[in-house]
Amino acid sequence: MATAPVKNPGFPGPPKFATVAEERRHRKERLAASFRLFSKFGFDEGVTGHITARDPEQPDHFWVNPFGMHFSQIRVSDLMLVNAKGEVVEGKHPLNGAAFAIHSSVHHARPDVIAAAHSHSLHGKAWSSLGRLLDPITQDACAFFEDHAVFDDFTGVVYDTSEGERIARTLGPRKAAILRNHGLLTVGETVDEAVWWFITMDRSCQAQLLAEAAGKPIAIDRENALLTRGQVGTHGAGWFQFQPLWQRITREQPDLFD
Repeated sequence: MATAPVKNPGFPGPPKFATVAEERRHRKERLAASFRLFSKFGFDEGVTGHITARDPEQPDHFWVNPFGMHFSQIRVSDLMLVNAKGEVVEGKHPLNGAAFAIHSSVHHARPDVIAAAHSHSLHGKAWSSLGRLLDPITQDACAFFEDHAVFDDFTGVVYDTSEGERIARTLGPRKAAILRNHGLLTVGETVDEAVWWFITMDRSCQAQLLAEAAGKPIAIDRENALLTRGQVGTHGAGWFQFQPLWQRITREQPDLFD
């Protein structure tokens, strides 16, 4: 049997907040930074892709990127607040209908989820066309071992909330889903975590595509894959892995705080 991971008593974690306003600002800053990072990683594809963060005061509302604005240009002040009916409560830009159809369903089905990320990243959509789960062929891929699903019902652009509900059901309690012929979807208890899972999942797709192009990858056995997931696939680990990226992007692009 796999043993529990050793815990570091000095391991940092997400901050605590004195007010709702502070927590909202924190989530919006992380969200704006995440779009800048998605741009740097090449996860933009025209007007597609979205990341959402649940509002801390109104949990049936979420913050999302403006439809048609390039990820590299998004600032805190550009983010839009959307309610459960798909109405823009704050913001002056149009709303991506697919963003609402997918994210509203995920946020409704998963009260534990603070943030969700989806985009048409190159390696994610290439891997999604195979309709397969990722195999535990690397330490990083073990974060998703027995903790992701495949949604295999592609019917075009997701504009209907009923399809969003099917995606949410397929996701279940897991951290990620591969949307066949579409791309990746990841979630987390923080914006940081959800975005890190997306970044490392896309890289895991790339790694498996490369490995299978070269030969037959050797998979990590189930016991050690589960052990490794307990070390690199926890909520805390996902949050912490994002912090160096936060440091980099906020120093390079401080205008995101505007």
